[in-house]
Amino acid sequence: MFLDFMSEVEGLLKSALDRCGFAPEAGINSLGLELTPHADLASSVAFRLAPVLKKSPAAIAGEIHQAIPHEFRYVEKVELAGPYLNFFMNRAFLNAVLNQALADNAWTGRMNEKVIVEHTSANPDGPLHVGHIRNSVIGDTLVRILRRAGCSVDAQYYVNDMGRQEAMVVVGCDHFQLDSIKADHAIARVYIAANKEMEANPAIREEADRVIQLYEAGDPDVTAKVQSAVRYAIGGIEQTLQRMNIRHDSYHWESEFVRDGSVAEIVESLEKTGLVAWDEGSLQLDLNDYGFEKKMVLKRANGTSLYITRDLAYHRWKSANSDRSVDILGADHKLVSGQLRVALGLLGVREPEVVIFEFVSLPTGSMSTRKGKFISADELLDEVEKQAMEEVRARRPDESPEFLKEVARQVASGAVRYDVVKVSADKATTFDWKQALDFEKLSAPFIQYSHARACSILRKGEQSEKFQADLLVSDYEVALIKKIAQFDLVIDRAACELKPHHLATYARELAESFNLFYRYSPVLDASFELREARLALAKAARNALRTTLETLGISALETM
Repeated sequence: MFLDFMSEVEGLLKSALDRCGFAPEAGINSLGLELTPHADLASSVAFRLAPVLKKSPAAIAGEIHQAIPHEFRYVEKVELAGPYLNFFMNRAFLNAVLNQALADNAWTGRMNEKVIVEHTSANPDGPLHVGHIRNSVIGDTLVRILRRAGCSVDAQYYVNDMGRQEAMVVVGCDHFQLDSIKADHAIARVYIAANKEMEANPAIREEADRVIQLYEAGDPDVTAKVQSAVRYAIGGIEQTLQRMNIRHDSYHWESEFVRDGSVAEIVESLEKTGLVAWDEGSLQLDLNDYGFEKKMVLKRANGTSLYITRDLAYHRWKSANSDRSVDILGADHKLVSGQLRVALGLLGVREPEVVIFEFVSLPTGSMSTRKGKFISADELLDEVEKQAMEEVRARRPDESPEFLKEVARQVASGAVRYDVVKVSADKATTFDWKQALDFEKLSAPFIQYSHARACSILRKGEQSEKFQADLLVSDYEVALIKKIAQFDLVIDRAACELKPHHLATYARELAESFNLFYRYSPVLDASFELREARLALAKAARNALRTTLETLGISALETM
């Protein structure tokens, strides 16, 4: 859709630049194409050429404008606006967009890369908390965006089964009884109890150290205990993720890369760089020449590996099994992530693309699992579902309890996901359930309700296959068609730049555009020919809203 229009604009500009003998510096968006309120697409390429040609941008733009070919497929006209070149869509393009959007498979991407996205990867020592939610939602939304863009994506969970946290879980299970509550919460209780016991009994730490050594050595009894506890905790974590419509395709355990010799190979390869030496009882990699004062510890004095060493092996595996590898990491991982990328460079391994996110917070509380003071994702979801139930019941008091419960569940999940992902990952955010559940403002329920309204229109008016698209000429009708057209552009950019908030912004704008159309362009009360055309546009908008919501991992409810 929009990418077809953009492709034609790119061709026209390149042809004109060739005729003028101008060559802009190569790079991302070298033609300076951007969306603007003044045109359907604008080019600021003249600004990029000005320093080289020693001319004013306006003069350069004028020369390019004169050289643009006059044969168009989707372009109506090209206007010169000072230093800018403004391109406008023609009616044939608008009609093509509408017809394409009526198809069930309208939005299929052009990318074909094999991508691994690792997200969540929370330690299996307790339930997910609010901080994990942002990791999971950003990761899952990127998985969906990349798939919509045409990529083959494997959503992976990297299981930390060899760290001290898991050793303390095993010690806790040996000393304390697991409660008959949700699995990840039960694990958290014994983990917290073991840490508390360690404060009074230092022997607990020795037990944990022994578990680490025996597990890395492959002791069968300890291995059985560790893996049983890990699977039990992850079972509970999966239940929480499913409440947010999040699923992983595969799980990879740290121990895999110790058992198959990958970690030993990584250490051996790094030793050959001449930057590795024993210091203060551990084997360390000196990255001072790369801007890191703190050395990277690769191996403890007792010979056991560390998380970073195993992570290097995992990333080498991901690089070998993908075209792109994406990590979703909290801001507290910036240092370690930087060290990891440098170490991978020393190993000749392709670095991952890293999305660093700032944290989402609530008005209350610490989130330290060690001291038992945290707000779990389950508690947050329970509260949001409770509030969503009140909102839905107020709107639909005559519906059955089953209907209200299901809609409240879908609305709550969507509200959490949208409120988390609508903010750029590099900005901190605070989750406010009142704003997230506001049906009248720019929230997930607002977008879901727009979809449900479109469904309602289509239930009341059956649209025929024949309609006159040329009748859709009002400002609101044309604006909606153009907004529908932009979906593939938004997906393409979000997939390339790994910025899912672009899609959240688009979803809001699409819903707003549909609501303006609905308000100012009566559908069911219009004359027959206009009614048929507006029903077609309502269906196209419904399809676009549904696809956008599904790509955001939010249910496209047909009634609410």
